[in-house]
Order: sequence, then C-alpha cells, then structure tokens
Amino acid sequence: MPTNDIDLPPHDMRFQRVRAVVSGRGERPAHVGFLLVPGFSLISYACAIEPFRAANRLSGETLYRWLHLTPNGKTATASNGVAIAPDARLSDVVDLDMLFVCAGGDPSLFADKPTFAWLRRQASRDVLIGGVSGGPFVLARAGLLSGYRCTIHWEHVDAFTEAFPNVALRRTLYESDRGRLTCSGGTAALDMMHELIKERHGVLLANAVSEWYLQTNIRSGDGPQRMAIGQRLGIHSERVLAAVDAMERNLEEPVSRRRLADAAGVSVRQLERLFQMHIGRTVGEYYRELRLLRARSLIHETALPVLEVGVASGFVSASHFSRSYAARFGLSPRADRARAKRPARRP
Repeated sequence: MPTNDIDLPPHDMRFQRVRAVVSGRGERPAHVGFLLVPGFSLISYACAIEPFRAANRLSGETLYRWLHLTPNGKTATASNGVAIAPDARLSDVVDLDMLFVCAGGDPSLFADKPTFAWLRRQASRDVLIGGVSGGPFVLARAGLLSGYRCTIHWEHVDAFTEAFPNVALRRTLYESDRGRLTCSGGTAALDMMHELIKERHGVLLANAVSEWYLQTNIRSGDGPQRMAIGQRLGIHSERVLAAVDAMERNLEEPVSRRRLADAAGVSVRQLERLFQMHIGRTVGEYYRELRLLRARSLIHETALPVLEVGVASGFVSASHFSRSYAARFGLSPRADRARAKRPARRP
C-alpha cells in the first residue's frame, strides 16, 4: 500500500492546536481503497481523496493510507481522459477499513460480476463501503444498498429509480446509513469527508481540512443537490417558478395548463404571457422539453423498452413519442440509444 507520506504545512498556531489534539492517540492508520470504474468523474474522486491527504498533512500524522484499484487490474481512464494505474489487484486486497467506488458517465452499463462479488466480500468483512457520483449505482447492482438509505447524482436519479424501485433513494448531497456512505458527487464529496473526518478525529481537524480547501460553507448531508429553480433558470417570477415546479413534479403524468395556472395563481392566458416573457416559450413547449429531457436520460441510462420510456415521460402514444423525440434530438429513441452505447472515440 502506498505510504502517502506527510508533507508538513507552514507553522501556524491553528495547525499546532490541531496536532496537539490529534497526536498521541496511537491509532493505526485507516486503510482506504478507491475503486475507479472507467469513466469516473475526476472532480468527484479528487474531492473524496484529497481530504485524507490534508488530514495527514495538517495533523502531522499518517491517519490515512490509500490505494487505487480498478475492476480489471488495468489503468482506469476518467471521463476527461486522465488515466490512473491501480496499485494492486482486487484479489490481493484484504485489509481495507474503507472502500469508495467512484463511477461516472453511464454507471448503469457497468455489469462486471467478479467485481460485484468482490464488493460483497468486502462488505461481509465490515468494511465501510462508499459510493461517489455514479458509484451508488455500482453498489446497488452488487446488492449492497438493499434496505439502506442512499443518494446518487441527480443525472442518474431516473435510471436508478427505474432499476432499483425498492431502494430508499434520497435526493441529498450525501447519506450515511449503517456502514454505507453514498455521495451525489462533484464537490459534495468534500462535505461528506468533512463529516467522516469529524467523526473519526474531531471537529478541529475536520474544520482545518475544509479551510485548507477554501471550503467556507460546509453543507449538511440533507442539503439539495441542485440550485433553486429560479437560480437554475435565471428568472425571478414567482408565478412562473410555481408552474415550473409543478411541471417538474408531474413529468410522468402531465397536468393541464389550467392546473399549472392554478398552481401559479393566475389565469391560463396570463401564464402563457409570463412564460413568453421570462422563458421565451409557450407553457406546452417548455413542459414538453422537460419530458423529452427525462426521456433521453432514460434512453441513455436504462434498458427500458422505448414504449415504457415514453409512458414514464408522459407520452401516451408510442408514435407521438418517437416523432417528438426525433424532432428534438435528431434521432429516433432506438438510434439514440444505440449511439449512446457505442464507445466514445478519442481524438
């Protein structure tokens, strides 16, 4: 296992206090594994591993040691092309305290049974098991999230819900439930690691690590993954936002313009004027766009039949769904799925 040597920071009274609190406990360093599934998100992985390095550096002790693993023992390439070589084969690793599965891209395509079996063996040894970004999808495929609360990146929520309807999925930043840590990805891993380090070594060290990475706002696990609708769309009309919220909550069974107008507290005609003014589309056009975007997510990340995808996106007619999809994305649902499944070619 790599030594992950400590690089001591400049002298600072804050660091001296942290070291005084942490030092002398005689703890064995926690051994952490990072299983990198090809296509993993580099930023999610970095936000998960860097706090361990900072904890070592700021405490002046080796609190954590880590190693990199890949499903097939070969170099794993992140979604942006950065490649990381494994430090060991899965079969050689038996002494982990924690294991984090980092995945991205389309994690629903990962179906390596030997890796799933290895993950189950690690769980049976009481290893703390974590999933980052698309990693919870891999854990669920391995059967390790049944009966547990979990979260996943919002991009994968629809596919995850369709594939694992009995898993208690939350749309939160991170979840901790009886030895299972799941994180929605991105910078949320910094928040999750703050909580983990605080539990193991105290709030002083956890705060020092967060400050080291200029993280002045530490979010709780139950925080939202996405911006508020108004921030996302860049609009401030409360009436439009109320209608959009109603749309987003009713994609599978679309509601009428009258009900949307009622939610906004205006007439249908006034709601249409507000949508044209603030969004530049009619109510129907915007609603259809939301449903088609959901449909494309399901086409890319699930094996659901095209007809079921259409129904799950609020289309009652298969022909209407296919025509609308092709008009929006330039390909039929089947052709788009086939293209999405082809390996990307590097320039």
